[in-house]
Parts: sequence; C-alpha cells; structure tokens
Amino acid sequence: MNQHTPVTIKDIARKFKCSPSTVSRALNNHPLINEDTRRNIQEYAQKVGYQRNSVSLSLLNQKSNTLGVVVPSLNQFHETAMIEGLQNILQANGYMMTICVTNESYTLEKEYVEKLMANRVEGIFLSVSQETYDSGHYQHLENILHRNIPLIFIDREFDGVPTNSIIVDDYWGAFTATEHLILRGFKRIAHLKGPNGLTVSEKRFKGYKDCLAKHQIAFDENLIITTNFKAESAIMPMHRLMSLENPPDGVFAVNDVVASAAMQVIRDLGFSIPQQVAIIGFDNSPFSAYMFPSLSTVNRFGKLIGEEAARLFLNNLNLQTKQNETIVLPPELIIRSSTLS
Repeated sequence: MNQHTPVTIKDIARKFKCSPSTVSRALNNHPLINEDTRRNIQEYAQKVGYQRNSVSLSLLNQKSNTLGVVVPSLNQFHETAMIEGLQNILQANGYMMTICVTNESYTLEKEYVEKLMANRVEGIFLSVSQETYDSGHYQHLENILHRNIPLIFIDREFDGVPTNSIIVDDYWGAFTATEHLILRGFKRIAHLKGPNGLTVSEKRFKGYKDCLAKHQIAFDENLIITTNFKAESAIMPMHRLMSLENPPDGVFAVNDVVASAAMQVIRDLGFSIPQQVAIIGFDNSPFSAYMFPSLSTVNRFGKLIGEEAARLFLNNLNLQTKQNETIVLPPELIIRSSTLS
C-alpha cells in the first residue's frame, strides 16, 4: 500500500476478509465482535497508521466536540487570557476550539458565526464587536439561539440577546480607579475613553463620571478624549490634554496599552509621573508591572472569565430547562508607582 495514501476501513476489511461495518465495530470495541478479532483488527489498524475520520464520526454521533470562540482581537493580553481560561477547562473535557478574530467588524463576526454553525460547533463563546454595537444588527446572534446552539457572551454582552454572559464589573473598576486618584489628592482627572457606544467603554466612562460626582468634582468635557484600545490612539489626545491652559494632574486610561502610550507622551513633554501627573490603566496586562514607573491598574481577570464561561457551558449541557445567567466578576485595584507620589 502506498505510504502516502490514508488507510481506510475498507482497506482493513479487505485484509481481514470481512465487512467494513465489522471493522468499524471492532475499532469501537463493540461487544458483539469477538475479543480476539477486535484485538487483531485494532493492532493492525495501529500498525498501518489508520486514523479515524472525525467528521464522519461527528455526523454519526451527532457531536463535533468543537466549540467556536469569537473575539475582537488577539492583540491584547485580556483576550488571550480568556482563551487560555477556556482551554484549561474545555480541553480536559475533550473539546477543540476554533478561534475567530473579527477586528471589531460586524461583517466578519456574522460570517464567522455562520461558518461555525455550518461546521456544527456545539457552542459559541463570543465577545461582541464594536461594529455590531454600532449597527444594531444582531440577527446572526439570534440565529445561534434558534439553532439551539449554546451562546455565551464573554467580556462584552449584548442586551438585545437573552443568553448567558460572563463579564467583569467595568463600572466599579472605573469608579475605584478614579477614586484612588482622588484620594491621592489629584483633582483634575482626565479620561482617555474607549470607543463610543461600546459597553465596556461606556460603563467605565460612567464609573469615572459618577465618582467625580460623589466627590463633588466638576465634570469637564475638555478632559474627555475618545481613543480606541491601541497605543497610537492615545498619542495625539495626550498631547492635547497636556497643552491645555490648565492640564490634568491625573489620567484614567481605558486600558493599559493606552495608558502606556500616554505615559510616554507625558515624559516626553517633561512632566514627572506621578508627581505632576498620575496615571492609572485598566486590564493588569503583564507589562504593566515592569514599566517605569510601574503602572497602577485594574485587574479584570481574563483567565477567570474564560474558566467561568467554560464551566457555565458544561454545567448547562445536562439541564432540561436552559436558564440565562449573567455572572459579574468583581475587579481588583492594583496600586503601583504611577499613582504613588
């Protein structure tokens, strides 16, 4: 037999002068097949390098053991940590993951969801893209539920679709980050805000505003500049903030990557951190502890989000009545040198 030609069940059946169904049963340890026959067929199959056709098996068993994971990017530590958490639990339970990156595109998100359903995934973990929020189109998400495929939102939820969600309390994380700056004596606090309309951005913005109100600090629109989640989006906004007649003495950035770029601009302009300008980020990315000065931040436990989402999926598999549950994980304030004057 040509070594490059995959060995099939029919090939093994010809070798043993039996039917392909007998070989299939022997390979699957069917009790109706004589033990010696089973052993001989299995040993021969292993010797010639026979591999089971997982697609055929999934069609036969009505199970693919495959799950879809749809995230906006893999550029940030948070997303990779969530995937690590999912894999920690799901791989041990025999599942493989197909990972799709939308780059915040509604069109890509919709396309990936359709392809995942066509490939008969048994569940989809999804972090909603920016454009899906902006467009308001979510028929592709409803289609997942209509097909009775478990859908679990991770990190970002979508209020219009009733399903399970695992998120972090972004509002409270932003509130505590802002309050930390205020309690350290900083009063003119700028906010490098995430994309407009995105749930996590708006919750952090609201936490920031409500904290100012609690401490009777006037809200100043000049101190709010919208960025995205990438470092370069913070450079011009930070230059604008520091060129104000009355520049900020504190900065709350939407994430650590934005905060790191803002810190570079502050230093380049000759201001000292944190003596003249304190800064705090969000995410507790691994690099944040090793910057100079080390960056205060909010830990939102990406790996734990993935693990909890995986457990929620597994726990719901055997439930007759599906219950929609939203798990909100508490964030943790991490105080480092960038806010300690």
